[in-house]
Amino acid sequence: MSRLVRSPQRADNELPIAGLEDVLGPGLGGEGAVSPGDNYLERIAKYVPGEVLAFFIFVNVILEQAVKTGGKTAMMAGVPVTSVAQGALVVGLILTPFFIWYVREEGDAWLINAFVSTLAFPFWAYALGAVAFDDHWDGNLAAILLATFTVVSGLIAPRAARPKKRKEKKISAPSRPDRPHLDLVEPSSA
Repeated sequence: MSRLVRSPQRADNELPIAGLEDVLGPGLGGEGAVSPGDNYLERIAKYVPGEVLAFFIFVNVILEQAVKTGGKTAMMAGVPVTSVAQGALVVGLILTPFFIWYVREEGDAWLINAFVSTLAFPFWAYALGAVAFDDHWDGNLAAILLATFTVVSGLIAPRAARPKKRKEKKISAPSRPDRPHLDLVEPSSA
């Protein structure tokens, strides 16, 4: 199983092994066959930017501790903690698509995954009580927003990959039209 949402894959029209369509069963090896991508629940789970959220939670806990000990006017290296928290939120937003790009594999719909995961990040950050949202945080609103986004995000599914176009060989006419092309014929032993 991939870490990212998988695109449905179309089967190749020309199977490398003759007769394989009989072994695979009806509709699995023939023209237009599609292997399914991830289902709704798998997409919901894979759209959560878990690794970036883990980094963000670590930074957010440090910032929370600084706010608890220093109050709302707490400073870190001469910079207000709320500014550092907003910077950490922006860094998380920027890291999410780069991380998705880094862990992609063949067959992953990584662009869609990067888009939805980046969109999901602020919802998760808000629900986790990010210091950047301290002045506007409400636990009930956080739960409603996260649940709504999660349910809707599962509806975003990648399309099946388009089959690659094949280059057809052009049959060229004989170079000399006065000499017709002769088929090779085995000499008969008479």
